[in-house]
Amino acid sequence: MDLNNGELTLDEEALKTSMRKFLKRVGVTSQQEIEKALRAAEAAGQINTGTVAANVTLTIPAIGLHHEINGDLQLEKGSPER
Repeated sequence: MDLNNGELTLDEEALKTSMRKFLKRVGVTSQQEIEKALRAAEAAGQINTGTVAANVTLTIPAIGLHHEINGDLQLEKGSPER
């Protein structure tokens, strides 16, 4: 952020770069954790076919952001997707 004429302005390029890095990290680590948990649940006999519900909550307290994403993970071909 820059102080310009007494106003706070965002450095768009820095924001875009850091946001892309954050979202890539979120995507990669989330996929790894989901796959690990699904393998463990399958081995324990907790799931086998169909879909499982998934929810993600994104929060950025400093700006009051609270965003929820809900969907289903398809465990086999032909399972309905939400």
